Amino acid sequence: MQQIEPALKLMVASAFVVAALAIAGLSASAQTATTSTTTSKPAAPTARTGPKPTTSSDQMVQEACQRQKARTAKFQQFGIKEQWGSEEPFVFDPKAPRC
Repeated sequence: MQQIEPALKLMVASAFVVAALAIAGLSASAQTATTSTTTSKPAAPTARTGPKPTTSSDQMVQEACQRQKARTAKFQQFGIKEQWGSEEPFVFDPKAPRC
């Protein structure tokens, strides 16, 4: 029984060593620098062709007002305060009366 125990200890220890070397090898290969150069141009944005707008339109202001009213109504109805990232789906109605 004593002869089996050292062999088992050796197998377990060698398994740990192999695992540690594998992890070290993977992390080292992820940190190696590559010297390849690319000559292709970055993809141009397709959604917007002009400059970024710096002013808001009347429709944008109306949408923001409707969103705020919807958040206030939710708070008054359920007592749930708005938290960062808690934006819920919202349907903008451009024909609604102005705020």
